[in-house]
Amino acid sequence: MSIIITSDGTRIFYKDWGPRDGQPIVFSHGWPLSSDAWDAQMLFFGAEGYRVIAHDRRGHGRSDQTWQGNDMDRYADDLADLVNTLDLANAVLVGHSTGGGEVVRYVGRHGSERVAKVVLVGAVPPLMLQTPASPHGTPIEVFDGIRAGVASNRSQFYYDLTIPFYGFNRDGVDSNEGLRESFRLQGLAGGIKGQYDCIHEFSEVDYSEDLKAIDRPTLIIHGDDDQIVPIKASAEKAAKLVRGAILKVYAGGSHGLAQLDPQRFNADLLGFIRT
Repeated sequence: MSIIITSDGTRIFYKDWGPRDGQPIVFSHGWPLSSDAWDAQMLFFGAEGYRVIAHDRRGHGRSDQTWQGNDMDRYADDLADLVNTLDLANAVLVGHSTGGGEVVRYVGRHGSERVAKVVLVGAVPPLMLQTPASPHGTPIEVFDGIRAGVASNRSQFYYDLTIPFYGFNRDGVDSNEGLRESFRLQGLAGGIKGQYDCIHEFSEVDYSEDLKAIDRPTLIIHGDDDQIVPIKASAEKAAKLVRGAILKVYAGGSHGLAQLDPQRFNADLLGFIRT
């Protein structure tokens, strides 16, 4: 297994595939998944000659299950430790859902010196929580329900979550039992404490200032039928906060669009990187 040791002594698992002289693409996964969620992208872009890198967030997948430090600042610092340890330059940072928060917080805390472009996919920034200033956000009661589900029976909760995550409850969308089981297995590979703590980080943290700090070409991809991260509270606002950002909306797209429709997503991402 490939691991790095972060500045606070935590072991972070990562994959580093493709030619070492290829432009690096760094993928940050969503909750409660792991780097395995990016398999279709890692295989495709590695074959296209890119150096593809994805890590398991602390508390998730094969990384250490830390009791403390399960917060977005530390996630961003872990990403910085990975980028610096591998001495990456001209990197494309791609973040899905919670991983989108990780990517923008990385730029907010560590700058963009090593970054060429930013891609946010179904990402949580600027703020998921419903507030008077963000009426399209999600009520706190929903996140309290997620905490209760994780604490009481996360195996069943994760399996049930795949239905809205991939839009399997929509007409014309065929269920994919293999994908559902993969989601549950990835979730159960991580630690309950880290995943429980992470709920606060993707729901109640405001990333507005981090978005404003992005000074690299940015592509924002979001499904307009995202039942997990509503587009009006996230992508539509984020596109206005990032200077020159491109917003690409997938009509009828779900939260897990990169896994559900990898051919389309990979083509769009490739086109943006090559532009």
